Amino acid sequence: MRTALRIQVQGIVQGVGFRPFVYRLAKRYLISGWVLNSKEGVDIHAEGDERLVDEFVMEIAQNHPEAARITEIDLKEVPLEDCEGFTIRFSDEQATDKVTLVSPDLATCDDCVRELFDPNDRRYRYPFINCTNCGPRFTIIEELPYDRSRTSMAGFAMCEACAAEYADPTDRRFHAQPDACFECGPSISYWENPSICKDAEDGIDSETIWGHTREQSDAIIARCVHLLLEGGILAVKGLGGFHLVCDAENDSAVATLRARKRREGKPFAVMMEDIATIQKFCRINDAERRVLGGAQHPIVLLRKLPGARFAQGLADHLPELGVMLPYTPLQHLLMHDFAEAGGQMLVMTSGNVHDAPIEVDDDHAREALSGIADAFLGNNRPIRARYDDSVVRVIDADGEEAIQMVRRARGYSPVPLKLAPDDAARAEFLCTGPEQNNTFSMVRGSEVFVSQHIGDLEHAETFDAWLEAKNRFQTLFQVQPKELVCDLHPEYLSTKWAHEQGMPLLLVQHHHAHIASVLGEHGIKDPVCGIAFDGTGYGPDGAIWGGEILLANDKDYERFANFAYVPMPGGAACIREPLRMAYGVLWAFDLLEHPFAIKALSSLGDMPALLDQMIERGLNTPYTSSVGRLFDAASALLGICVDPAYEGEPAILLEAAMCESEDCAKETDDNDRYTIEVQKNTATDSSTAQETSVMLFDAAGVFKALLDDAYAGVPVSIIARRFHDAFVNAIVQGAQLVDMLYGIRTVVLSGGVFLNRYLTEHALTALARAGFTVAVGRDLPPHDGCISFGQAVVRYNRQGRE
Repeated sequence: MRTALRIQVQGIVQGVGFRPFVYRLAKRYLISGWVLNSKEGVDIHAEGDERLVDEFVMEIAQNHPEAARITEIDLKEVPLEDCEGFTIRFSDEQATDKVTLVSPDLATCDDCVRELFDPNDRRYRYPFINCTNCGPRFTIIEELPYDRSRTSMAGFAMCEACAAEYADPTDRRFHAQPDACFECGPSISYWENPSICKDAEDGIDSETIWGHTREQSDAIIARCVHLLLEGGILAVKGLGGFHLVCDAENDSAVATLRARKRREGKPFAVMMEDIATIQKFCRINDAERRVLGGAQHPIVLLRKLPGARFAQGLADHLPELGVMLPYTPLQHLLMHDFAEAGGQMLVMTSGNVHDAPIEVDDDHAREALSGIADAFLGNNRPIRARYDDSVVRVIDADGEEAIQMVRRARGYSPVPLKLAPDDAARAEFLCTGPEQNNTFSMVRGSEVFVSQHIGDLEHAETFDAWLEAKNRFQTLFQVQPKELVCDLHPEYLSTKWAHEQGMPLLLVQHHHAHIASVLGEHGIKDPVCGIAFDGTGYGPDGAIWGGEILLANDKDYERFANFAYVPMPGGAACIREPLRMAYGVLWAFDLLEHPFAIKALSSLGDMPALLDQMIERGLNTPYTSSVGRLFDAASALLGICVDPAYEGEPAILLEAAMCESEDCAKETDDNDRYTIEVQKNTATDSSTAQETSVMLFDAAGVFKALLDDAYAGVPVSIIARRFHDAFVNAIVQGAQLVDMLYGIRTVVLSGGVFLNRYLTEHALTALARAGFTVAVGRDLPPHDGCISFGQAVVRYNRQGRE
C-alpha cells in the first residue's frame, strides 16, 4: 500500500550533508517527495510503498552522516501529493517555535586530503577545499537556515564546475555550502610586517600579495615555510581566528614568540604532520590516536617520551605536550611543505596579544599583532565566530580510558547538552557563568547551548567578546532569555552584568554548580557525595571556598565537610606570590618556627611582620578552604614555583615534579605521617546547612610531614608524590564518611584541581576499588568552564519543582 509521511528531523542536521544523504537514500528506496532545510532542522515529505517508507525512516535514524547528531524525529501521516521523483527544495524560512542546531566546524576529511595532494585533481593544493563531510560551519554561519547566502561564503559565486558538483546528487559536494575552488573561491594572502620582519631580500614589500592561482598560492606557502625555517613568527588565519606560528624546535624562535607575546611560562601547543612524527616525541595510545584523528581534531595532551628533545621554552618542566594534527587544508599544506623542508613541528598558539581575545579580522590582526608577527598569512573569507582550539586529555581510571575535556571550543561547541525532559513549562534563561575560564549557557526547553571557551572576564576586551558571543547565540538559536542565573561572587563581571539587567535572577553557589554540572551530564537525580576542589569560589559565608564535600542533588546542597580555613594575607596577591599563601598556611597550622619553614620563607625578608599584622587585624585577609591554594603553598615551600607566570603554575609544577625522578614512581612506603585529620565542626545558632559543614579536614599533618621530609633531604619528587597521595586518601575518606552517615555511594568529582592527572587517576581508581560509583565531567572540563552548565542544571530542576 502506498503511504505518505512528513518527517521532521531535529538536531545537528544542517551543514553536514544531511539533505544529500536523504536524497540518495530516497532514490535507493524508490521514495518520491522532497527534503528541505527549515528553522526546525530538516523536513522530509516521503511517499512510497509502506514497507519501503518505514525502512527509509529507519535508515535515516541509524545510518545518517557521521557529523550529524539527531535529537528527535517526528513522524506524521499526511495526504499523498503524488510527487514525481524526489527533490531538494529551497529552505523554508517560515517562523517556528523550535530551534535548529548548528554543526561545529569539522576537520578536513580523508577524501579532501587525498584530493588536496592529487596533481590530477582540479583542487590540487587549494587551501579551502571542503565537502559535505568537512570544513567550516559555525564559524561562517550568519543566520539560519544554513544556506550559502547566509554564510560568509555569500560573496563567492560558484564557478560552472563547482555549481555542477553542488547540483549533482551523486557528488560528495552536493549542496556543500562552502564549496569552492581556485576559480571561484576564497584566496590566501601574504603580508610582511615592515616594522619587525628581518627578511625582505627577494623584493617582497609591505603590499599584500594574493594567492588567486595555484602558482601564486604555492609561492606564498613557500615564502611562509622559508620564514619559519629562518626562525620567523607567522600569524596564520584559521577557522575561528589567528594562530601565531613558529618552528617548535628552534629555541630562539620560541623565545622570541614568548617575549613578544608576553607569555612567560604557559606551555605552547604544537602541530605535527602525522602520527608517525608524533610518536618520535610523545607516548600515544589507541584512544589518544582516535581523538587526534577524529572529526574535531582537538589539541590532545600527550606524555613526552623520555629523552626526546624539545626546544627550551616550549613546555619546560612539564610531562605533557599539547599536540594536534592539521585540521584545515591550509594547515595540511603548510605542515606538509614544512616537513618536506626538514621541519617536524610548529608552535600553534592563539593569535592574540596578552590577555585579549583571539584575533579574527585580517586588518585588525595586522594592527593588534604588529609587535609579534613577522608576517601574516590571511585570507578573504570572513570569520563570523571567534573560536579557540579545543583541548582534551585521555585519562586512565583503573584501567579504563576516559576523555577529560580541558577546553571546549572548536569542534565541540555549540553542540547542545540535553537535560532530562519533563512536562514542566519552562522559561528560556541565560546562565552567565564565572569570571575565569568563562562559558555562558543558553537554555531553551531541555537543551543547553554551552558557549565556546570565552576566557577570563576581568579584561574588558574579553567581556566584549562574551557579549558578542551571547548575542550571536541568541540570534542563531532563537533564544530570548526571560530569566538570568549567575554566580554568588559580587565582583564577577558576569554577576554584575546580570544584576544590571533588571530581570528575574537566581544566584547559584559556585561549587554546587561544579557538582550539578556533572549531575546534568550524567542525568543523575539522586543525592551524591560531591567533592569540589578548586582555587576560588565564593561561599555564602563570605569566605573563599575550594575544598568542599557537598551532599548535593541537581537542586540543592548541604556542606558536609570542608578543608579548615587558612588566611590569605593580601587576598589575590597570594595567587601571584605563593610564598604569601605558604605563610598563611603555616601561620594557621602553627608551623612558622619549623627550621625548614624558616629557610623556605627567608626570601620574604621583612614581609612576615606585615603579614602577621594583616592576619591578626583582618586587613585584606580573606580566609579560604581552597585545596588549590594548599597545592600552591606546598609548591612554594619546596622551591618548585615561587614566582608563577600564570595562575595554576605552582600546582602544575608540583605535579610535574613527581615525574622528574624514577625513585618517585618506585616508592611503595606508606605515608602515615602525611595525614589529613578529620574533625567534628562546631556549629553556632546562626549556622546554616549551606554554610557550616559537619566535618573539617585539617591538613596541618601533611604540611608538618612535608617540612620534616624537606629538612631531612628527601627528594622533592617523593615529597610531591606523598603530598598528592594524602589528598587522594582524603577524597576516599570523605566518600566513606558520607556513605557511613547517609548511605550515599555515588561520588562526583569536579573543580580545577582535578585537571591534575595524577590526583584524578588515582582518586578514580581508589574510589572504584572501594566500591563507589564515580562520575566526572565528560563533555565539559572540571574547571570553571563547566559552571554555566551547572547553573543551568540547578535552575532547570528548581523551575520544574516550583
